[in-house]
Amino acid sequence: MGLKNPWEPVQTYSNTQTPRLRRDLPMHEKDGGFGIFTTQINKMIDWGRSSSLWPALFGLACCAIEMMATSADRFDISRFGAEVFRASPRQADLMIVAGRCSIKMAPVLRQIYDQMPDPKWVISMGACASCGGVFNNYAVVQGVDKIVPVDIFIPGCPPTPDMLLYGFNELQRKIREGIPNPPDPLKASGIKLVGPAGDF
Repeated sequence: MGLKNPWEPVQTYSNTQTPRLRRDLPMHEKDGGFGIFTTQINKMIDWGRSSSLWPALFGLACCAIEMMATSADRFDISRFGAEVFRASPRQADLMIVAGRCSIKMAPVLRQIYDQMPDPKWVISMGACASCGGVFNNYAVVQGVDKIVPVDIFIPGCPPTPDMLLYGFNELQRKIREGIPNPPDPLKASGIKLVGPAGDF
C-alpha cells in the first residue's frame, strides 16, 4: 500500500514562476465597411475546376491497384477534391488511364473520352500507359497519347500513390495557370477507330 508506482507520470507545479503580463491585443471590430477581394473570373473558374476534379474509373491493369491505394485513407486523394470517382464518363472531367491499353481496348478508351464533358483532362499512369512499357508487341498500344490527348505522364512500373498525387498536383497547377490541353491525336491525323460502338 505504501509503495508508489514508479511509472506514474509526475506533475509538478512551480510556485516561483512569474505570471505572464497581460497584453491587450487589437481586436477586429466590424465598422460597417465592406472587404474588397479582386480577381479575374477565369482565374476563379480555373481554381474551382482544379479543386474539384472528378476522375473516371478506368483501371486497366496493375497500376489500378496503386490508383485505388491513392484514394484510400493513407494517401487520401480527397484532400485535393478528387474523392468522387465516377462510373459514368458524363459526370467525370479527368481520365486516369492506369495500366496497359490493348488494341481492342483503344476504341473503348476513346469512346469514354469522347463522352466526357468539356473541359476534360487525361493522366497517363505508369510506363505501360505512357509508352507500352515492357509490352513492345502488336497487341498493346505504345502510349495512349496516340488515342487521347494526355496532359500528365507519370512514369514507373508501377508508380506509387505518391507519384500519382504529384502528377495530380501538377495537373492542378496546369489548370490554375490556364495551360491548354495538347492537340487531339486522332483529329490531327484523321485516323478513325473501329470498335464495338462502330465508327467515331
